[in-house]
Amino acid sequence: MKHLQSSTLQLRNLTKRYSSFVALRDLDLDVPSGSLLTLLGPSGCGKTTVLRMIAGFLNVTSGEILVDGKDISRVEPNFRDIGMVFQNYALFPHMTVESNVAFGLKMRGVSKQEQATRVREALEMVQLTHLADRYPSQLSGGQQQRVALARAVVIKPKLLLLDEPLGALDRHLREGLQSELRELQQKLGITSILVTHDQEEALYLSDYIAVMNQGRIEQLDSPIALYDRPKSEFVARFLGVPNIFDAKIVTSNGREATLSLGGQLIFVSDAEGQSAGADCKVSIRPSHIEVVGADDPREGISGTVKNMHELGERVVYRTEVNGLLIEANAPRNNNRDRYAVGKSVKLILDPAQTIVLRA
Repeated sequence: MKHLQSSTLQLRNLTKRYSSFVALRDLDLDVPSGSLLTLLGPSGCGKTTVLRMIAGFLNVTSGEILVDGKDISRVEPNFRDIGMVFQNYALFPHMTVESNVAFGLKMRGVSKQEQATRVREALEMVQLTHLADRYPSQLSGGQQQRVALARAVVIKPKLLLLDEPLGALDRHLREGLQSELRELQQKLGITSILVTHDQEEALYLSDYIAVMNQGRIEQLDSPIALYDRPKSEFVARFLGVPNIFDAKIVTSNGREATLSLGGQLIFVSDAEGQSAGADCKVSIRPSHIEVVGADDPREGISGTVKNMHELGERVVYRTEVNGLLIEANAPRNNNRDRYAVGKSVKLILDPAQTIVLRA
């Protein structure tokens, strides 16, 4: 992402070392004002380290953390004007919902009258006004997380940090709160950073996603661009693309290219920077492969159905192409007998969705 003048948060050459171990290395990142950016990646990739450094819970080894152009990397956490929501809620068990939400305002010296007004508004936003007098132990997990969110936004922070805020909830409840969280973030226009390892959650909630690996950002993109066009093998595998194969560039005219895959020719519409004779890796999602009969006149690669199973509204085929196992999806209304196990088929790969991955 370009360095944007409208960015609320900017990280410049941010590095975190523990003795000889480098947890984060020269990270550069701009977060546009009012957007929600997700740090996505496996455990140990550095995403939580970034969040804790922004919050001030971890010291910066080198680099800068800029909020509205001001370097806060040496500022104490309670003076950073940042709201934070944790996975474990971190509510005060001896305080009521109302007192929990008011706590940050009280610490900032806000008058009691204004506290009451802002707490009421925050509880209305998360639909918990009727539970203001209850204690955390009397609430469900979803209700506790709403209280934690109200407490974070009531102070009207410049930045909202979300550390796997829905990770402790069951799937059904988590999906419902995802919608509420996204609506609230957009309504308030608070620049937000979310940490998660859940790809679906990241794709649903985010304006931008930074996929992290070993203390670096592998790819920063919009959810749609990231899903459709992963740039590296790591990103493709992390996002669940099952079809990643070794291939060789046969011909190239700048962007379009012909590749050899499993001894057969395929075409790609974007192979910029690749030259004839070069080895490469390609990825393609099963939904971008059409399974047709072996006698279909269109260009494709020939294979044999190894196994198949129904999954919701689609049929998943695993086909063998000269030793490669390629997964493809087809609508359930396809003629199942036509593509039975052992049947010869042809796979039509979408050239625009067959991605040549970065080395």
